[in-house]
Amino acid sequence: MKAAIVTTSGVEVRDVPEPKPGPQQVMIRVRAAGLNRADLAVAAGHAHGAVGGAGTVVGMEFAGEVVSTGAEVPAGIAPGMRVMASGAAGYAEYALADWGRVFPVPDANMGWVQAATLPIALQTMHDAVVTNGGLQRGESILIQGASSGVGLMGMQIARLMGAKQVLGSSRNPAWRERLAEFGCDLAIDTGDAAWPDRVLAATGGKGVEVIVDQVSASVANGNLRCCAILGRIVNVGRLGGFTGEFDFDLHAARRIRYIGVTFRTRSVEEVREIVRRTRADLWGAVEAGSLRLPIDRTFPLAEAPAALAHMKANQHFGKIVLEC
Repeated sequence: MKAAIVTTSGVEVRDVPEPKPGPQQVMIRVRAAGLNRADLAVAAGHAHGAVGGAGTVVGMEFAGEVVSTGAEVPAGIAPGMRVMASGAAGYAEYALADWGRVFPVPDANMGWVQAATLPIALQTMHDAVVTNGGLQRGESILIQGASSGVGLMGMQIARLMGAKQVLGSSRNPAWRERLAEFGCDLAIDTGDAAWPDRVLAATGGKGVEVIVDQVSASVANGNLRCCAILGRIVNVGRLGGFTGEFDFDLHAARRIRYIGVTFRTRSVEEVREIVRRTRADLWGAVEAGSLRLPIDRTFPLAEAPAALAHMKANQHFGKIVLEC
C-alpha cells in the first residue's frame, strides 16, 4: 500500500506492507486523513507519545470503510461500515485503530473529507471544555488559538453545552472576522497587550470561568488576569512556547484551577472513556451536521509533503485533508 513515512530526508510517499489488526483493533481502508499540528513534529523526526522516528507513518485521524476486525472487537463494528477514527499511521491507504476510538460516519449528510476532520477535534475539545474545564450552562469561556480546527470545534461545543458567552483569540485579523460563524461572541487579538482588559470588560470585570489554552507561554499571565475567581484554565497546546513567565501570586489569589491535558500519557481505557463521553454528549449534533469544520484545502495522498508544508506555513483556516 501507499503511505507517507518519515525518512532521513523528510516525509516521502512509499510502498509499505499493509498493517494487520491486533485482537482489539479495526483495520480501515482510509479514504481521507486529517492533518494536525502534532503531525509536523512527527514529520520532522520527533517522537509524539509512542510514535516517531524514521519509518513512522504520519497521521492521527482518518475516515474510511472497515475492512476487518480483531477477534475481541465488539460485534457492533463490522466490515463495510463507514467510520472515522483517531489512531496512528493515518496517512496511508490502510490504517489501524483501537475499536474504542472508532466513530460511525452518519451516512445521510457527511462525506469522507468532512468525516476525517472530526475525531481529534471532537475528542480533544469535549475533554477540555466539558470534562476538564467543567463548563456549566450560563458560564463564559475563552478559547485561545480559536482559528485552528480544534479551536473552532471548541467554540461550537461550548455553545452547544450552553455557554453564555464564547470568546476566541486569533492574531490574524481575517480569521478573527470569521470566528463568529463558529459561535464566537467576541474575537480577541492577543497581539494587543491590552487583550486581557477586553476580556474583563466583556464579562463585566468578572473574567471568564473557563479558558481552553492552545497557546500557553505567551498568554499565560494574561489568562490569569482575565480568568474569574475559581475559574479553570485547561492547558491543551503550547503554540506560544513551552516555557514562560507565570504569576504564581495571581494564580493563588484568583484560586484558579490550572489543568494540563494530553493524549500522549493516557491509557487505552482512558481514551475509550473520552470517546464514550464525546459520543454521549455530542453525537446528536454530529448526526444533525451542526458540528462541522471548514475545509481549507485538500491534497492527494501522493502530495502529503506539500500538505504538511501548507500546514507549517500557518496560512490556513480550518482543516487540511489528504484524500487517499
